[in-house]
Amino acid sequence: MKTVTTPQGVRENIGTVKSGGARIGLVPTLGALHEGHASLVRLARQRVEYVAVSIFVNPMQFGPKEDLARYPRDVERDARFLESLGCDLLFVPSEKDVYSPEDRTRILVEGLSDVLCGASRPGHFGGVALIVAKLFNIVLPDEAYFGQKDAQQAVIIQRMAADLDFPVRIVLGSTVREADGLAMSSRNVYLKPDARRRAPAMYGALCTAKRRIEEGERNPEPLIAAMRYAMGEAAFDVDYASIVEGPSLKPVEAIRGAVLLACAGTIDGIRLIDNIALTVSGSRVEEVLLEFPQWSRYA
Repeated sequence: MKTVTTPQGVRENIGTVKSGGARIGLVPTLGALHEGHASLVRLARQRVEYVAVSIFVNPMQFGPKEDLARYPRDVERDARFLESLGCDLLFVPSEKDVYSPEDRTRILVEGLSDVLCGASRPGHFGGVALIVAKLFNIVLPDEAYFGQKDAQQAVIIQRMAADLDFPVRIVLGSTVREADGLAMSSRNVYLKPDARRRAPAMYGALCTAKRRIEEGERNPEPLIAAMRYAMGEAAFDVDYASIVEGPSLKPVEAIRGAVLLACAGTIDGIRLIDNIALTVSGSRVEEVLLEFPQWSRYA
């Protein structure tokens, strides 16, 4: 595995690989890698010949009261982890390698960035879209891999890639969970034992809503209320519990088609998110990934 720190270093390596006809896969990360990230690297390894991973704690996607300063960082440990997975290229830029003081360009994906997590984290998804666009231009991947756990981010990136004609296919990987159902997240390490014990209640709330949909419930209101109640019982400070249309992230009046059951809340001062995506047609209910390859001409 090669480790590079500059966009020029990436381009030199990628140019050599592309000249040999290999397809490139990119897994963008903030580091503090866990099995969820590993699943994306393995997915890429199955689909393309050359796998690049970026580690960059992007200040543009952290708000002024969020945990940028204490976000977990251990690049040496992450590099060993990636090498064991067969990663080919690790890109670890500094902030000055990515942004300059003169930067003025921003990316806004309208209608998708100011709902759900975006409602309480203004500017977050603009920062995500900007760094992902930069990485696409630096790495020039044929495919890029994102986790279903960050479902809103996945929808926004797919829309941005299609709208800006990035020649890259967005591929999603399933949410990876702990044995008790808690979605793997770099922030889980912050949870104290009691909060860690209660945290899986978020996934439990989603599973209960899914089961009631499977039993025939099509009215979102009682399910949303039930999800909020279950999270509150576990002492979550609930940010939202929502059922939205998959492609648009707009609230649904009736549960049908592609829908996203999504929750966010704070427990012991740590913000967690989780979701389940479904397709609902008549009595048939199937758990799915929110992939929309039809949006892009490059899929």
